[in-house]
Amino acid sequence: MTTTTYAEPTRRHQRHPAPRPSLAWNIADAWVLIGRSLRHTVRNGDALFMGVFLPMMLLLLFVYVFGGALEAGIAQSDYVDYVVPGVILLTAGFSAATTAVSVTTDMTTGVMDRFRSLPITNWIVVLGHVVASLARNLFSTALVVGVALLIGFRPSASFLDWVAAVGVISLFILMMTWVSVMFGLIAKSADAASGFTFFILFLPYMSSAFVPVETMPAALRGFSEHQPITPIIETVRGLLMGTPIGDSAWQAVVWTVGILVIVIPVSARLFRRRTTS
Repeated sequence: MTTTTYAEPTRRHQRHPAPRPSLAWNIADAWVLIGRSLRHTVRNGDALFMGVFLPMMLLLLFVYVFGGALEAGIAQSDYVDYVVPGVILLTAGFSAATTAVSVTTDMTTGVMDRFRSLPITNWIVVLGHVVASLARNLFSTALVVGVALLIGFRPSASFLDWVAAVGVISLFILMMTWVSVMFGLIAKSADAASGFTFFILFLPYMSSAFVPVETMPAALRGFSEHQPITPIIETVRGLLMGTPIGDSAWQAVVWTVGILVIVIPVSARLFRRRTTS
């Protein structure tokens, strides 16, 4: 009787885990996914309307329809200067809502399963949404400011004031984007994601965006003075128009950074849970 012996597999035939992508590959993958998110925005008529055209329509609505009727101690000719900072933040809110829907769509339509089969780092998918949202929001903000200049917006800001204002706006956009990413990871459908972010769109209306908080009823005034949107608006308004900023600057930074410190780790945990289950 012959005995068959089996040789141990050589090291050449043993399976090894795939090497982790290098930093250069991660940057290249991130660039591809950022472009993917931007192309989805252009092709999605609803997202394009919500993020770009609707804020400009609201600006025209508030200036020409409501501006002459609001009894807030602001002359109609000066109302455009007052309202533009609020519309800028409102623009970020509308665009952030589309980010939540995009994240939920990726998580629920099987796209993430395809990405997980590729040699890429999973979190780069979320990074693509965040950077694309930041770029999309800054572009929308530039369009709103351009339209505002055409209809009479006359800021008195210096170059450094503009740089500081853009920094505050960018920090706010980053905060709103990560909040939307978190809601997008919580939601189980695109409709639910849109509903989760719907309340964000109301915060500018309950702030000093469109009328001074002193004109509001006492109960609403207390909320308006102690929510994150009001100090951010007052900081941007002060930088662009030279109005007193007071404590609004540090309050705006504390609100935005504090929310980011909470939301980013929560989003990372939700993403790991959704992609490993």
